[in-house]
Amino acid sequence: MHNGNGNGGVLVVEDDPELNELVGAYAQLCGFEYHAALNGRSAIDHAHHHPPLAVILDLMLPDVDGFEVCRQMRKDPTLTTTPIIILSALNSDLDKKRGLECGANVYLTKPFDPDQFMATLRKQIQSN
Repeated sequence: MHNGNGNGGVLVVEDDPELNELVGAYAQLCGFEYHAALNGRSAIDHAHHHPPLAVILDLMLPDVDGFEVCRQMRKDPTLTTTPIIILSALNSDLDKKRGLECGANVYLTKPFDPDQFMATLRKQIQSN
């Protein structure tokens, strides 16, 4: 289990390497380690073996979509309470509803406000 000191880090699941790094940099500004996953399968595998403090999850991934990644993570007993923040360009009400139904804690849309993102990340990790 997590002791809140950042050992689990924040897992950023985003297939665009530059955007992955950018989001990771914001996580680091919040004082958390950052781990990158560029597709759904590696995200699920990483989270299973190294349970993160939080997951930042894109929905449009090259292999498994983010909705399924979220569902798979919620089935893992070590990840049931891990905050999952969806960060996606999909901004319809239906997509937001699906995102929350598959187990995400928060649904943010791109482009995103860095300050709002960092405040959300801190809040989710502190309340977990």
